[in-house]
Amino acid sequence: MGKRPEPAYHAARKAGLLRSRAAEARERLSCCRLCPRNCGVNRLEGELGFCRTGRLARVASAHPHFGEEDPLVGERGSGTIFFSHCNLLCLFCQNFEISHGGEGREVSDEELARILLAVQEMGCHNINFVSPSHVVAQILSAVAIAAEQGLDLPLVFNTGGYDRVETLALLDGIVDIYMPDFKFWDPEVARSSCQAPDYPEVARAAIREMHRQVGDLLIDEEGIARRGLIVRHLVLPEALAGTREVMRFLAREISPDTYVNLMSQYRPCGRAREVRGLERAVSVAEFRRAVEEAKAEGICRLDRPLRGGRWP
Repeated sequence: MGKRPEPAYHAARKAGLLRSRAAEARERLSCCRLCPRNCGVNRLEGELGFCRTGRLARVASAHPHFGEEDPLVGERGSGTIFFSHCNLLCLFCQNFEISHGGEGREVSDEELARILLAVQEMGCHNINFVSPSHVVAQILSAVAIAAEQGLDLPLVFNTGGYDRVETLALLDGIVDIYMPDFKFWDPEVARSSCQAPDYPEVARAAIREMHRQVGDLLIDEEGIARRGLIVRHLVLPEALAGTREVMRFLAREISPDTYVNLMSQYRPCGRAREVRGLERAVSVAEFRRAVEEAKAEGICRLDRPLRGGRWP
């Protein structure tokens, strides 16, 4: 068995880059345009924009999670840190109480660092930041603190895909695994679902940048992801997600070796019934068609829908 590679942020810490990136991100909170909402509020002074998050991150939970992608879960689970609030706020969010309701508690950067180290002590294979786009500054600060105290796990940036390239540049050489959603191909579906008609354009640019930074997913001899890109795509009823177009983009403009998790679990949560077509769960036939479309477009690295399971 070969030596496990170091997480990317080790080199950044040694070069002093981790602290400087954290400071730069924190300064950007004074007129926040970290995400495409471009609110321009002074979060350092407690002003709130679309994400309803000020200077401090709010954490809903932190624990080993065994429902993530196979290469993240392994035998000991993925160390998920669920952040409250969101910069996207899909009406059908399955974590509606967390994303829309803000369920959770505020933590200082130092406390967030302690949470990262505690998750590591639980034996998890990675640190998985869930809904991190609006708290990049807090994450960088916490990682800088925790890295000096022994943090040694790969970092997963588990995002809705609504990320500015300029903000992702702050994470270059620090994040090991990017795991964006690509939710919608049609701007009108994005408009009605999350007030973000620019979502498809933003997601395409973000995924290009993520792949530029980390490349295709690399999995070690134990089956654990170490570096690279994983793309999630939630199949929606009535082809509202634009699965074929998304898979074509990934295969032709990112890489045919892109690791993709096609997700079948859509059901109407939150305020989903306000959007025409999203009033029902996705059918087995619709999901099977999505799998066929992905393969037809050249995507062959598909995560299993359940650990050890089969496609429906």
